[in-house]
Amino acid sequence: MPTITIGGRAIGPDQPPFIIAELSGNHNQSLERGLTIVDAVAAAGAHAIKLQTYTADTMTLPGAYRIDDPNSLWFGRELHELYQEAYTPWDWHQPLFERAKQHGMLAFSSPFDESAVDFLETLDVPAYKIASFENTDWPLLRRVAATGKPVIMSTGASTLAEVAEAEQVLRAAGCQELVLLKCTSTYPATPLNTNLRTIPHLAQLFPASPIGLSDHTAGVGAAVAAVALGASVLEKHVTLRRADGGVDSAFSLEPEEVATLVTETERAWQALGQIQYGVQRAEEKSRLYKRSLYVAQDIAAGEVFTPDNLRVVRPGLGLPPRYYDQLLGKPARQNLAAGTALTWEML
Repeated sequence: MPTITIGGRAIGPDQPPFIIAELSGNHNQSLERGLTIVDAVAAAGAHAIKLQTYTADTMTLPGAYRIDDPNSLWFGRELHELYQEAYTPWDWHQPLFERAKQHGMLAFSSPFDESAVDFLETLDVPAYKIASFENTDWPLLRRVAATGKPVIMSTGASTLAEVAEAEQVLRAAGCQELVLLKCTSTYPATPLNTNLRTIPHLAQLFPASPIGLSDHTAGVGAAVAAVALGASVLEKHVTLRRADGGVDSAFSLEPEEVATLVTETERAWQALGQIQYGVQRAEEKSRLYKRSLYVAQDIAAGEVFTPDNLRVVRPGLGLPPRYYDQLLGKPARQNLAAGTALTWEML
């Protein structure tokens, strides 16, 4: 997989995982709460904050749909009303972005229509995120690609053909740097429907793009496993406390969990290392604790080695254990005291 650059930060398999904290609607209609979330996830080590840029009217029409899935977190909610509650006012974007920049974080957003792209361009965002439900909106894809900025696109609820078409549309319209995120568009997602083995397969199908995970599961286990399978980017929804409520709070990480996410995914990335056999420099001292052949009882010169007077024990200062059977019945050349590490000169 290649390495791309967003806002001066390198992203790819040779870099630690890039952690995106998704604010979404967890500001609970309070700019101060949103700013506090930015502060908290920055302190936890997240590398970027991401907003969503839309209005209820650009998403749907009043009365168009009421969520009728009894398993949905938003069962019974009218869609326009839900978006009105969840959206981030556009005049909040700049203070939220500025707060992130003060912490050294990148800040960008998911536009949900072309007017949102035009607005975000006035804020000079370093990248764009295409949400799963928008990856078939070709006019939006073309508008985003035309900015020349890097694009991160989720692939949830999409056929492979739709993903391939979206990738082609973005590339043809000018997108040079594209990240694809494996995503399961259920809220929350479960480990059983996360299907992380898709990550290396996506990397094979789209070799020009780093691959990552947009993760809606609880905890950090799926994200750590994703890194082991090659994910370079991880996106998780964040909040202050799930108990505070909010449209996405049920599947969002609290700041302490964000810190764990940052630490454990970087450890997973470091642990990948390279293909390695033989003794590493760090292991050289540990070879002392391999087993070897030792004299277990005093032996007189000419006396033969037996299972009683020859033992395979630690440390590894004597002959390797593979010679044990060969030495049985062979005479000692000299007197040997119990506890002596056996060498060829003693035979």
